[in-house]
Amino acid sequence: MQKGVMRPGHVQIRVLDMEAAVSHYRDRLGLIHTHTDSQGRNYFKGWTEVDAFSVVLREADEPGMDFMGFKVMDAATLAARKQDLIAHGCQVETIPAGELDGCGERVRFDSPTGHWFELFAEKEQTGKWGVGERNPDAWPEDLKGMKATRFDHCLLYGDDIDGTVDLLQNVLGFQLAEQVVDQEADLRVAAFLTVSMKAHDVAFVRHEEKGKFHHASFYLSTWEDVLRAADLISMHDIALDIGPTRHGLTHGQTIYFFDPSGNRNEV
Repeated sequence: MQKGVMRPGHVQIRVLDMEAAVSHYRDRLGLIHTHTDSQGRNYFKGWTEVDAFSVVLREADEPGMDFMGFKVMDAATLAARKQDLIAHGCQVETIPAGELDGCGERVRFDSPTGHWFELFAEKEQTGKWGVGERNPDAWPEDLKGMKATRFDHCLLYGDDIDGTVDLLQNVLGFQLAEQVVDQEADLRVAAFLTVSMKAHDVAFVRHEEKGKFHHASFYLSTWEDVLRAADLISMHDIALDIGPTRHGLTHGQTIYFFDPSGNRNEV
């Protein structure tokens, strides 16, 4: 059953060295660096994204993910899902509008895997970057690096993935798109969930520790763009994880690598 949750909206990632991180996400991944806020956080978006930002970097003592946010249809949906989350037993916090620049009120909540998520209904819309809204060009000619078009999904590690799957399905209306099950142990090892038309919007792998971050993924337009990303990884001595390769059920073509703080990226 749909609950008015539309799609992934943003992720806040912890980095160890902000200068190195900004260079990586702007010049290598090719996201658009929009600005730095009064707290020193840096904001980014993919060039096709209409909303003002989708990635926020915060300097910290250890890498990882602070939270992942999902956009909902409207303020009424936000209020209704907040009450549903409270009734489900989640720890819920209301973050006032403007705490993230350009973003309206957010409802933040915990999960059985130890990850923090949030919902929001309003965000400033700045339009696609570099192409205009009337008779737009096919693409901006001055894109950098891998030319990431948009933030796509996150994959997260935690212990109670069954509990988090239940939360996302029954409270927020996500659908289980794919899973890995150890049939001998009758144990779900991984789960891939979607709230849109995509193969998955968030995924979980069972892990003994709570709250772990595997990767944030960014969409590229073609297989040739993935191969070009591999060349850039080699040219700039970026730490490679695996790839280029192809996923199983989705047949998605991909490569994994690390930012300077050790956070894994996928394109």
